[in-house]
Amino acid sequence: MSGKPKVIVTIAPTGGMASKRQNPNLPTQPAEIAGDVYDCYNAGASVVAVHARLPDDGATCDPAIYRDINTRIRAKCDIVINNSTGGGVHGEMIGRAPNGYWEILWEERLKGLDGGAEMCTLDATTIIASFDDKELLMHTSPQRSMHLAQEMKKRGIKPEWEVFSPTHIVQDVAALTAAGFDDEPFFINLVLGAHRGFQNAMPYTPRVLQSMVDLLPKGSIFCVSGIGPAQLPSAMNSLLLGGHVRVGLEDNLYYGPGELATNVQLTERIVRLVREMGYEPATPAEAREIMGLPRKNGPRPDFAMR
Repeated sequence: MSGKPKVIVTIAPTGGMASKRQNPNLPTQPAEIAGDVYDCYNAGASVVAVHARLPDDGATCDPAIYRDINTRIRAKCDIVINNSTGGGVHGEMIGRAPNGYWEILWEERLKGLDGGAEMCTLDATTIIASFDDKELLMHTSPQRSMHLAQEMKKRGIKPEWEVFSPTHIVQDVAALTAAGFDDEPFFINLVLGAHRGFQNAMPYTPRVLQSMVDLLPKGSIFCVSGIGPAQLPSAMNSLLLGGHVRVGLEDNLYYGPGELATNVQLTERIVRLVREMGYEPATPAEAREIMGLPRKNGPRPDFAMR
């Protein structure tokens, strides 16, 4: 690649938490999601972080719904498709354990591996999410993290390592990448600003981001998911540190104070700023080259570009 440095722009259109009651522009059904993703692709996005929803908008990792979304997206464009194995905080994703404690269900999360995407999120993290008067345990022990990594490698899926704190980097991510469960470059998503709702998450500040970047394993590239008002400043900070950017209603429902956003607005703004900073948004083909897709070992996923 030549010319201006290329930056991967990820659009995260839906997530597994927000609802249309909070922002009616949130796409939740397959046709809505695919249409929004196509518009964001035309605006300059090269990767999409997909969360699936049930017909009643509850969160799910149902592979049939993922395949419906992915097929619709792929019929429109060649954007890199990244399915969640985190799921969400409602719908089919949660259940109550015999001890009365609520959990984000491990068995449901695993279903996200079979949606046919070329990438999947790998949350090598254990956190407590506080949502809707519930405390929800997201239990991803070292053995569970290894299982996700093994299953992704078996399927030829590239992990997006999703981390919320420095410990998530230096423990499971560092151990699993060193053990060969991923190939360089390791694509790591630094989630910052979720600390009010996720125990063990970090706030966004330039110093926090710098410290987490300093801990990344050799051979890593990164993007930043800034939650709420952290989205825009963390994206610009990521550029200054040599990283990539992510926007979307999954992470931030507002364009400005009191002004609800659309995914296209958020994409158009970050693309404009990326260019103002002297970079150029990567095309999907360039994003694949930067991230090392398709994954070299293992079968190619159904929806990888041929």
